Amino acid sequence: MKRGKSKAEAPKKADSKLSVKKGPERTAKKPRKAKAVKDPNKPKRPASAFFVFMEEFRKSFKEKNPNNKSVSVVGKAGGDKWKSLSEAEKAPYVAKAAKFKSEYTKKMAAYNKGQSGDGSHAAAEEDESDKSKSEVNDDDEDEEGSEEEEDDDDE
Repeated sequence: MKRGKSKAEAPKKADSKLSVKKGPERTAKKPRKAKAVKDPNKPKRPASAFFVFMEEFRKSFKEKNPNNKSVSVVGKAGGDKWKSLSEAEKAPYVAKAAKFKSEYTKKMAAYNKGQSGDGSHAAAEEDESDKSKSEVNDDDEDEEGSEEEEDDDDE
């Protein structure tokens, strides 16, 4: 006896439509967004209190366990040690982290000031020379009197 299409085959066709497409078919439908380019002059974020502690802990752990090659073991041991520390023992690391954060905020303020200025990313913008400061002041004077502008250009 011949059998026709069974009902069991019908859902398989529907499932095939729902399947995830791989390879070039997928990328053709949804192009990925390009990653934003990182500015190499942007200051790095400051280390937290835990990472300040881990810097010191890694050195001491390496001295005690010179044969250890596993990074995860060091991380787990450092995390356990950090959790066991009291607030008083964590205080020096928290203070260092606060100091790093205050330095970072100053650097970011200078960086953002340079970004909003003329758009150039030069690190030398923070330390302007006297000449560039006088040029900025000359621009203010230019608005007031145009006759002085002509005299300055002749020099």
